Amino acid sequence: MNKAAATRREILAWAMYDFANSGYTTVVLTAVFNIYFVSVVAGHGADRDGSATLLWTVATAISNLLVIVSAPVLGAIADRGAYKKRFLIFSTLGCVVFTALLATVDAGDVVLGMTLVILSAFMFATGEDLIAGFLPEIAAPKDMGRISAYGWSLGYLGGMLVLGLCLAYISWAAARGLPASHYVAVSMLITAAMFALATLPTFLWLRERAVPRRLPRARDYVRVGFARVRETLRHARHYRDLFRFLVTLSVYYCGIYTVVVLAAVYAQEAMGFGTQEIIAMILVVNLTAAVGAFGFGLVQDRIGSIVTLALTLLVWIAALVLAFFLESRAGFWVVANLVGVAMGSSQSAGRALIGLFSPPARSAEFFGLWGLAGKLAAIVGPLSYGLVAYLSGGNHRLALLGTTAFFIAGLLLLLTVDERRGRAAAQRGIAHG
Repeated sequence: MNKAAATRREILAWAMYDFANSGYTTVVLTAVFNIYFVSVVAGHGADRDGSATLLWTVATAISNLLVIVSAPVLGAIADRGAYKKRFLIFSTLGCVVFTALLATVDAGDVVLGMTLVILSAFMFATGEDLIAGFLPEIAAPKDMGRISAYGWSLGYLGGMLVLGLCLAYISWAAARGLPASHYVAVSMLITAAMFALATLPTFLWLRERAVPRRLPRARDYVRVGFARVRETLRHARHYRDLFRFLVTLSVYYCGIYTVVVLAAVYAQEAMGFGTQEIIAMILVVNLTAAVGAFGFGLVQDRIGSIVTLALTLLVWIAALVLAFFLESRAGFWVVANLVGVAMGSSQSAGRALIGLFSPPARSAEFFGLWGLAGKLAAIVGPLSYGLVAYLSGGNHRLALLGTTAFFIAGLLLLLTVDERRGRAAAQRGIAHG
């Protein structure tokens, strides 16, 4: 691997990908298209029995299942062939195109809507894994928490920018009596265009530092990919804290992904919020998330990533329990901002810990495992919410309360992870590419 230090411009280029892709999660998965799908595309005006919510969670689950199947292969090829950047460009273009095609989805287009969400989310998640694999290459261990938080903070600012543009158009369109199908379509086009433009610094300035090695024949890619995963799993006794943390992360990420894809649905179905009010709230939440990621990132390298993460999980638990009991909209705004602070910091701390626990020679592969753990969580968490909502006849409060269990279990599992021992194992470089 090329050991040349990353310049400030290259670090900015890496962080700009977080800025670029956050518009997709914010607009498509969190604030606009998800409530449009639940209330208009599949719900025919309202999701009275929870079935539209269940369909939405099924779509997100399928996309993440595709990532689980493909990530080991892509990670192995990226490591051996030094193809992370090429794959990143391809996945980004795919997400941009499928996001733009979401503009064609109208009321009743359930299959089309689910298909495009699955494809766009798959491309997004693949790119997310690939960009994370660059982190150990551009950041020294002592700076990893800060640089990871830098990316997350920029990401939330990028999400705010794209969502703000969409809110401006939605407000203009709604004032003129234009239907949701119109302003949601334009929002998808805005999101796709901003994603494409904001990734240009990444593609221009971020270097591929990995040294290419001989690749197997094409028909052996799958075998080699999963063989490397098996090899990595066999080294669990040497990287026990990495794997303990992967289990921990997969549990508390169940809660995070549930909130990401269903918070707006909860605000609409349980609290009676309108589209513009939801978008305004998520704009504010993105700001508090950026502040949370940056603030906790400053202290993370001082007090340790485990302690930082534990604090954020306590905030998550307090916020969701409070949400279950609150009836007022003002109270829900307080909950939303607590969630924002916890979300930015918990995701940033988790990514940094994977970087600290990963041997540099296997960074793409180990970040692939991080992606697998996260995608497994993105299947289990939202699906559990959707099933509870459906089986309870649309009781979103009960579904949200059940989500709290993931954060409680994650906190308990986190207590079994030893940060110092995990960092030492990574530094020894027990596993070699």
